[in-house]
Amino acid sequence: MIGRSVTATPANGVKPRWQQPRFQRFQLGAAVAATALLSWIAAIQYNTAPEAELLAEQVIASHARSMLTTRLADVSTSDEHTVKPWLSSKLDFSPPVTDLTRAGFPLVGGRLDYLDNRPVAALVYGHSQHVINLFVWPDRGSGRSLPMQSMSKHGYNVLHWINGGMAFWAISDLNATEMKTFAEAYAGAK
Repeated sequence: MIGRSVTATPANGVKPRWQQPRFQRFQLGAAVAATALLSWIAAIQYNTAPEAELLAEQVIASHARSMLTTRLADVSTSDEHTVKPWLSSKLDFSPPVTDLTRAGFPLVGGRLDYLDNRPVAALVYGHSQHVINLFVWPDRGSGRSLPMQSMSKHGYNVLHWINGGMAFWAISDLNATEMKTFAEAYAGAK
């Protein structure tokens, strides 16, 4: 019997369990299911961007839209005592509004926007010929704090931090150093 494989069958004629067709089908089905599950998990992890990345894309898109239209501010004034009550009357929270003219970032005004599946405050600041949008809304993390984080995308510098129960996202085409100076001036004014 050259070239043929011989499978030994016990004297009682019953094949071992691993040689039985039903058990082999089970093993094959389990292997296919495990492969499908691992492929599905890998695809989800590969295709799912972190929450901050998705939110950063929303912030960038909102900033870009505001720059393309004439709707930079719904209420155009450097008076924080006009901007804050106007925004508070339209939102379910009261955003912290500060004029930073002395720091070189005058308040231009404010508007309503929509980010993170909710209406948010957009505070508009200027610096030289540049516009800074600072988006503010209550943080869902209830009381957590997050130190300032920065990223650069699509030609914009974006800063994000959480403090006092509020989420802050600042964006502009200013360089990273000037953006950090702005964010520190804003955070320090409170």
